[in-house]
Amino acid sequence: MPRKPLFSLMLCLALLAGCAPVPATMAPVPATITPERSKVATSTARPAATIAPSATPTPYPTLTPSYPPEGYGPGPVPAGINPLTGLEADPAQLARRPLLIKVENLPRNHRPQFGLNRADLVYEYYTEEGSTRFAALFYGQDSPQVAPIRSARWFDMNLVRMYKAVLVFGGAYERLWDALVRADFGKRLVVEGAGSCPALCRYDPNGDNLLSADTAAMSAYLQQRNIDNSPQDLRGMFFLAKAPDGGQPAAQLYARFSGAIYNRWDYDADAGIYLRFSETQDDINRTNEVYAPLTDRVDGAQVSAANVVVILAQYFHPDPNAGSEVVDVDLNGSGPAYLFRDGQVYAVQWQRAAADSTLALVSANGKPVAFKPGRTWFEVLGRSSRVAPGEAWRFEHVFP
Repeated sequence: MPRKPLFSLMLCLALLAGCAPVPATMAPVPATITPERSKVATSTARPAATIAPSATPTPYPTLTPSYPPEGYGPGPVPAGINPLTGLEADPAQLARRPLLIKVENLPRNHRPQFGLNRADLVYEYYTEEGSTRFAALFYGQDSPQVAPIRSARWFDMNLVRMYKAVLVFGGAYERLWDALVRADFGKRLVVEGAGSCPALCRYDPNGDNLLSADTAAMSAYLQQRNIDNSPQDLRGMFFLAKAPDGGQPAAQLYARFSGAIYNRWDYDADAGIYLRFSETQDDINRTNEVYAPLTDRVDGAQVSAANVVVILAQYFHPDPNAGSEVVDVDLNGSGPAYLFRDGQVYAVQWQRAAADSTLALVSANGKPVAFKPGRTWFEVLGRSSRVAPGEAWRFEHVFP
């Protein structure tokens, strides 16, 4: 949903950029949807659930010495192999649709988020007024808590179709909500409502009354709602344990979305993963970036990924009369991308052959490019974004 007027004003001032004012009164949200609640709504909200993080989280699957040299994908993978990570998973766990869950990135005092280290894929993309949001895809393993959950954006429709997913979110403004319910996946939408807890509940740290999902509890709730949760064809990604030839050393990358949102990924050679650092203060003039490790509140570990992929795609305004900034991304066809894995970077192309095709990486001549088996984090920046190569690569989002 569009941001509240006070937050919009504060963020606009922080970014030194003009923003269209958010109207004081919004169009009514359909009765079938529960809008996101802020701190002021807690007095009328139903009692919030208390959800404690798991004391002994299930470790994320890792590579084994017996990983096949030919890898997995991009065609069908054997039973018990997660087509989104290239790693072994419980076949029973894979006998369902992926869950696409919206997770907020602002305000900073709601960090660290819950559950990001349990996701198979995470997409970070620009939403409005300098902010970003995460779309986390859960398939090969569950998380007892994914939070804080926030509202949908137009970009999410790309991901729901690509991964044939169930969309779990906190609301949407009226025009987007209409588009979601009328879409081909309109019966796979999950928002808070009567009986949604324990799958989707409120929790109440510091009185903020935030929304959280338990992915393990979601299957029973989907069955209760008669939502199709059958396994889907998710082929398309290609995984090799050995890094491809042709990479350049890249121990670090920076992705700057705005003066309010910028992040860094450092390669940990011992663990073979990239570690996430997020901004801790605004840096309007590009002179004083300040970072801290972003951790996952479920397991206490730093957020990490085996692959970080920077996607350059065309942003545009789908609803210029919305009253506040509303953006979408054209994620059809193909475009430039950069794959970071094993401390190296590869200039590649992202490819989405059809609306329901899983996003893949290919070389200039169209051959599949291999992800490292494990979690992948996608940074979705504008097609005209500034790219500065080096041992530490820098990407600066340019819209459109």
